[in-house]
Amino acid sequence: MRRQLRSLIKLIEADERQIVYTDFEDEIGESAEIVLPDVSVGTDKARFQMKVRHFLKLHADHITVQKLRRNEQLTPQDLTELQRILLEDGVGTDDDLAGLDANGGLGLFIRSLVGLERDAAKVAFADFLTSRNLNANQIEFINLIVDHLTDRGAMDPRRLYESPFTDFDDQGVSGLFPQADVLRIVAVLNDIKERAAA
Repeated sequence: MRRQLRSLIKLIEADERQIVYTDFEDEIGESAEIVLPDVSVGTDKARFQMKVRHFLKLHADHITVQKLRRNEQLTPQDLTELQRILLEDGVGTDDDLAGLDANGGLGLFIRSLVGLERDAAKVAFADFLTSRNLNANQIEFINLIVDHLTDRGAMDPRRLYESPFTDFDDQGVSGLFPQADVLRIVAVLNDIKERAAA
């Protein structure tokens, strides 16, 4: 019915509306402060990410950024130094950086922006790949994980049961690999994540 009426709608004549002009002054009363208890002033996350991305482009050769990209273990000193230069350059405030602790910390946040070098992601899975005789779908599945790590730097193992990983099998990783291999893949992903957190 909707499709049949669609071509007729343009034939309905529009009513002409009279323009109304007003000529009076607005009166503004006294101002009053209104407290909104459920609304807090916080960090504009998109703006903060944009500032950090710009900072990382300028400091791509910093040792901590390089360690993150190469999947090398960070030390607390690495993160302290990175936090110090972020604050000194005015990229973020203490509140901005403190808000990152709930999401895995500064190391994981930075790695999510810079990603992981493809070679580093492949090296992480090298033992797994060489010690098993995998079929084409299994190799493609591991390559998809490597692509994800290259782009985002880390991966929650729960993603192995979501699209696009379920495109190979509706059971995700469990449909392609035996349980021992699934546990090994999850261990590799957790190790990659832990190396970004000092």
